[in-house]
Order: sequence, then C-alpha cells, then structure tokens
Amino acid sequence: MSRNFLFLALLPLTLFADAAENAKIFGIWTLVPPVVAIALAFITKDVILSLFIGVFSGTFLINIINETIFMSFVKGFTGIVERIVGSMADSWNAGIMLQVLCIGGVVALITKMGGTKAVALWLSKKAKTGISAQISTWVMGIFVFFDDYANALIVGPIMRPITDKFKISREKLAFIIDATAAPIAGIAIISTWVGLEISLIKNGYELIGVTDINAYGIFIETIPYRFYNIFILFFIVYTAFMGREFGSMLTAERRARRGELHSGKVMMEDIEDKTLEPKEGVRLAMSNAVVPLFVLVVGAFVSFYFSGLKALEGEALKLALENPLSFNTFRETFGAADASVALFQSALLATIVAITIGVWRKIFGVKEAISTWVKGWKTMIITIVILLLAWSLSSVIKELGTSRYLVELLSQSTPKFILPVAIFVLGSFISFSTGTSYGTMGILMPLAIPLANAVGVHYGLSGDAMHSYMIVNISAVLTGAIFGDHCSPISDTTILSSMGAGCNHIDHVTTQMPYAISVGLITIFVGYIPTALGLSAWATLPLGLIATWALVRFVGKKVEA
Repeated sequence: MSRNFLFLALLPLTLFADAAENAKIFGIWTLVPPVVAIALAFITKDVILSLFIGVFSGTFLINIINETIFMSFVKGFTGIVERIVGSMADSWNAGIMLQVLCIGGVVALITKMGGTKAVALWLSKKAKTGISAQISTWVMGIFVFFDDYANALIVGPIMRPITDKFKISREKLAFIIDATAAPIAGIAIISTWVGLEISLIKNGYELIGVTDINAYGIFIETIPYRFYNIFILFFIVYTAFMGREFGSMLTAERRARRGELHSGKVMMEDIEDKTLEPKEGVRLAMSNAVVPLFVLVVGAFVSFYFSGLKALEGEALKLALENPLSFNTFRETFGAADASVALFQSALLATIVAITIGVWRKIFGVKEAISTWVKGWKTMIITIVILLLAWSLSSVIKELGTSRYLVELLSQSTPKFILPVAIFVLGSFISFSTGTSYGTMGILMPLAIPLANAVGVHYGLSGDAMHSYMIVNISAVLTGAIFGDHCSPISDTTILSSMGAGCNHIDHVTTQMPYAISVGLITIFVGYIPTALGLSAWATLPLGLIATWALVRFVGKKVEA
C-alpha cells in the first residue's frame, strides 16, 4: 500500500486535467514505467535498479513531448532527483520513513537487551513444531490488526528466530507476514484504513444522488464479501497444518529443511550485526521485549485516538466529546487519524521506555543506548531507498495518467454477473502496476458505484437485490486493490514484509505470487461470480474455504516427502 496516493481519492476531479490529457496523448505508453520496473525486478533481481530505471522511463516520456531526445535524457535524470526530494518532503512519507527508522531502532534496543532472544527462547518452548511456529506468526499478525505497516515491522523481527529454529524458510515467513498485514487491516472494523474506505463509499453514493447512506454500515456489510482477505488467511493455516506447499515456495521450504533458510541473496539489512548481540552476563528477560512492544502497540492506539480526535470537526467532534469511549468515537477517531505520525510517536515513546529499562537494569549506559538505537536506524537504510523510489514511481504514474488509461480501457459496460469480476480484475491490475491499494481504491470507487448502480437498474434490480449487488461490487474494489498490492513487487508493504522477514525481496515476490494468484482465482470463481448471480455470501464463504483447502491438499506436495 502506498499511502501517498491518499490525496487522489479526496481531490476534485478537475485537478486531474493534466493526468487525463497525458493518458490521451501517451495511450498504451503510459504503461511503460510500471511494466519496465516490474519486468526488470524479475530479470535483474535488483529492485533498486529496477525502480530507478522505471522512474527514469517515466520522466523521459514526460519530457519527450517538448524536448529533444538528448534534453529528455537530461531532464529525465533531473526529474528523478526532483521526485525523490518531493517524496521526502511529503509529510505523510516523512512520517512513514521516521516510523520505519524508529521501529528499527526499537528492535535494535530490544535485541541488545536480550529481549528478542528471551522471547524467542520462551516461544521456542511453546512452539514444539514448525506448525506451531507458523501458527504463532499468524496469530501475532492478526493481533497487530490496526495497521499493515506496524504488522510488517513488528512481527518479522520477533518471529524470525522461532521460524529459523524450526527451519521454516524466510520466504514462508515473509508470506505469512504479508498475508496478515493488508488483508487484516483492510477488514478490521477499527484500523488506519477505515477512514479512507468509508469516505470513498460515501462519496461514491453521492455520485448517484444518495446522501443519507450509512457508509460505515456499508463497510461492515462488505466484510463477508472480502473473499480474498478471508481465503488467504485460511490458506496460511491449511499449509501449516498439512505441511504442504507448491510452486517455488515448495522449493524454498525443502531447501530450508536442509538448513538453507534463504537463497543466499539477502537484503543488506539482513546481514547480522554482532554488535547488537546482548553482552555476556546479561539476564535474558522477556520483559525487555514485551514492555517496549506493549508500549508501542498501546501507544499507537492512544496516538490514533488523539490524532483522530484532533482532526474531527463539527457534529462528529461534538459526539466524540460527549461519548469519548463509545465504539462510534473510536471508529471516527481511528478513521481520521494520521497513522504515519501516530506510529512514529508510539515508536519514539517505546524507544524512551526501552532505553530507560536498559539503563535501569545496567545493561548499557545512555550513550551506548543511543548508539544502539542509531545502528537500528542504519539497518533500515536500504528499505528507505526502496520506499523513496517506489513513491517516485507512483508520482510518475500519476502524472502520466496510467491509471486513467487503464480505467478507460477496461471499465466498459459488462454483463451483470461479470461486473464484480471485472472490477476485481481491474483493481488488481492497477494495484499491481502501481504498487498502491489506497490509490486504486480512490481511482475505482467513484467509477464502480455509479457503474454498478447503472448495470443493476438496466437488469431491473431494486430493493434488497440492488443493495446486495452494490455491496458485492464495492467489496470487489476494496479486495481487488489489496490482492494486486499483495502481488506487486513495487508495493511498500511487500517490501517491508521482505525486510521484516530478512528475505530477499524478489524471492519473496516469486514465492508469494503463485499463492496469491491461486487464491485470487478462487475468489473470482467461487466468490464473486456466484454472489453476483444471487448466491448468499454465507453460502459462498464455506464453498471458498473448501476450495482453498482442496487447493492445498491436492495441488500442494508434502514438504517432508
């Protein structure tokens, strides 16, 4: 998910004149930057080089209209610099970078105090098998439900020693982290995603003249139709308990059972820094990890609450002040919160608590603690470089009008039962190509709701039938955006999952993609087509879970064979 695309969903359409005009001028050429970046990522196995060339191809195209080829090369290069600086200057992106760096510092402090090792030793006693190690990772991923970034940054470093002990591949760990990040945050009733999802639904209904809709109620109703989110969560459980894998993940898992936990092509931040190991004689206490992480999670909740409360206005603010602890207040405040700032604040607070514990227990002095914290920041530098390039690519794609070209090309009138599938596929393709689920939701929702309403009217739907049809199509937007983002090698959550697991990024993408696509096909054929034809979600959900089980049982092969 690339949240710097959030504003796309909120600005008036008149501000997109340049993007719309570029989409007409360049046509299919608008696809060059994402296609180049994605193709090179697979060919070169170097995501930084691939993103850089992808951004350059876009800046070159933008300048070629009015410049010579030589000047387009020159201005293409300077354009990259401008976009990287612009990405750093964006307040949301700055908050994300600071939270990533700061959480890296917290993890370094916890490691230095022996907290990570203590938790690993405790969990290793509880996790008797590779199955329980994978399920423990899954449970922890669900527990950090409120934000996908927090999930990717917290779960990996804590669970990596456990999965390593039971010879679970880094690729499988990265997959579990990634599959419990956006899929959970996207359907959580209180999360950093809710505000955007609700506002998009409300704005979409206003486009068809409905102004008194309960957007949050609509969001709740979409949850049973978020088939991919639900099926991928159960898919993890099935593979763990059955001990079956397929595709490149099977190869990775069999390699890991031989003791090779990763392919050897690790990201720089995975290279162990022995200076972060706890000193000899340090008592390994779980509280050295549990307390700072508890502060991080609770602090995030408190920060979300007050950040959102500060952003509320008018009647919403009045109701929140009258009932500060009501469910509605939590929903409104979490939806309006600035998650990037809130998570940075909580990470900074956790840092202070971790340093205080370490100094109090005489594990290190203040100077050594700060030095350790800075070393934790250094482990995140490669991730920051990748994020900056991914954001720069997003800005190029926006200016070229890539998303508008795709929407105009593919969002034609379709048969009633095909529309949810078409929306899901279109959302998946845009999200995969741009690496942003937020941006995809913002682009598609204003089109999907009026289109679904028009198709429903054309086929004579009304009342409950029309309402159900609208719910299916709205869920297709939200789910397709997450599915495409889950597959995309240029998605920041995919990148962060690789980093958290200590897995080579391209290895993570190539092992995860067959799983995501397989579950995506079940989502289409067992989920959206039957429900578009009138079958209840409560009937399709069990069928989809059975189909997911059958996929693992009959396509998957025993890792220990």
